[in-house]
Amino acid sequence: MPKRLRLTRRFPVAVTNDAYRSLTRFATEAGISTDEALTFLFEHFGSVVDHDNLSHRLRLFKAELEDRRA
Repeated sequence: MPKRLRLTRRFPVAVTNDAYRSLTRFATEAGISTDEALTFLFEHFGSVVDHDNLSHRLRLFKAELEDRRA
């Protein structure tokens, strides 16, 4: 029997327009809500992310972070 989906944790989050569009596009294509899409991505993070690519993209993001905050 599948585990029941109970969305019990809520947190305020701010994202860029690009990130929000990507999230809503993913949710729409999958036929689920944005809450369910985030839940899926975080519950299955290890299997949906290429760890080598993640490390590289994170380094790039952090290098640009100060400029993006301005």
